[in-house]
Amino acid sequence: MSEPHDTAYDYDVIVVGAGGAGLAASVSAAEAGARVLLLEAEDEIGGSTQLSAGLLTASATSVQESLGVEDSPLRMFQHYMDLNGWRVRPGPVRMFCEQSSSTVEWLLGLGVEIPAQVSRSAHEPGLTRAGVEDVWRGHVPKDQGYGLVQVLDRARARLHVDLALGSRVEDLVVRDGAVHGVVLEGEEATAPAVVIASGGLAADPDLVRRFLPDAGTAGDALFVVAAPGARGDHVGLAERHGLALFGQGWGLLLVTAEFQRYHHWQSGFPPASRINVGPDGRRCMDEDAPYAVSPGILKDQGGWVWSVFDDEARASLPPGYADWDADRVLEEAAKGVVLRADTLEELAALMDVPADHLTASVARFNTLFADGTDEDFLRHESLAAKGVDPHLAPIATGPFHAVRMLPAELVCTHTGLEVDARTRVLGTDGRALPGLYAAGEAAGGILGERYVGGGNSVAHALVLGRVAGREAAARAAVLSSRHEEEPV
Repeated sequence: MSEPHDTAYDYDVIVVGAGGAGLAASVSAAEAGARVLLLEAEDEIGGSTQLSAGLLTASATSVQESLGVEDSPLRMFQHYMDLNGWRVRPGPVRMFCEQSSSTVEWLLGLGVEIPAQVSRSAHEPGLTRAGVEDVWRGHVPKDQGYGLVQVLDRARARLHVDLALGSRVEDLVVRDGAVHGVVLEGEEATAPAVVIASGGLAADPDLVRRFLPDAGTAGDALFVVAAPGARGDHVGLAERHGLALFGQGWGLLLVTAEFQRYHHWQSGFPPASRINVGPDGRRCMDEDAPYAVSPGILKDQGGWVWSVFDDEARASLPPGYADWDADRVLEEAAKGVVLRADTLEELAALMDVPADHLTASVARFNTLFADGTDEDFLRHESLAAKGVDPHLAPIATGPFHAVRMLPAELVCTHTGLEVDARTRVLGTDGRALPGLYAAGEAAGGILGERYVGGGNSVAHALVLGRVAGREAAARAAVLSSRHEEEPV
């Protein structure tokens, strides 16, 4: 039998945003016995989570254990903090690492399928190497992000969480120093606890310029793959109510070719036999470096690098992709976006790099990958993790091609409402605003400058959503019991 509720409020918990974070929060709160209203500004649920691979980074899970992977939340915490130079908030990060395991088990219990098998990519269910990791923590669910959303939504419906689509929250209801609900269409919907899970700010160009200026490096080549509802509504709430923001200047920008227009699922992938060189014409990186670190490497090269490949590599690109297609590369060469020349020396002149540097770098590349061991940048290890033979074909058949690689694919932003280890939102004075919680990209303090492995943002959304829902329901229950104890 459920606990009695305070009828002075419309609901016990209101959740703003029905992406992965909001769905997790609403399900978690309802499981704790709360009456929950889930508000979504768009006409469908899912947000950016539904558009993702659904990959989750997590430690000490049953999936890892089944595959003999030894891990712990403390080990994940140390790795996470070190990769981010300890510039994120230790308390919330520790909570995130500690709760990641139980969140994966919770999802499995709800019906998400993550088989205990080795996966070689973010699109093959199982456990995968998901970036810069000390142990494998990338959990790939069946049916990707769409599958995660469907499982959570079925749980939401089963728990009788009310869902209102096309309902964009305009403001918070704040009285006597605490949150008491939200305002939408000029009307108040009341609850003693509110979870902000409205997504990031990638879909608002003005906010991107303010809070992620590095996105400007790509210029006109920049494209956004986040959900259209990621309009940064939490920023307005912060400015109106004196709430702290954390993570300014941070976000995930994937490195893509200048001519690329879509997420790689649609765009395809560059040829394996390619070499990335900096403005000095020298090879400067592992061409398959994880996106946790590749944008930073480009930043050290002035913001972008050249990717060089030969005509055999171009012609061998698999058909059916929108951008990395043999004919499309020729089309871009005719426009001058892809540079094309009969010899490496002529290509170097077009690239404006020293010809001897480029030819020496290509010769070195060919020698290393003929042996299958990249002693310079250890790319053979990145290739092996993907199941790719590191014995690559030489870059030797003209015409040769070069295209600029830029941090041009904007996936998510990390500027969110600063939260504590209980997901409570902090004011600019450092004190928690009673009744207000945040999760997903709308929450700041955990997602840092370095994106820790594939699955960082999805795990962040689901872990914080689950914790925020639980915390919000607990607050509502306490206030309800106090109300009932008051004399009539």
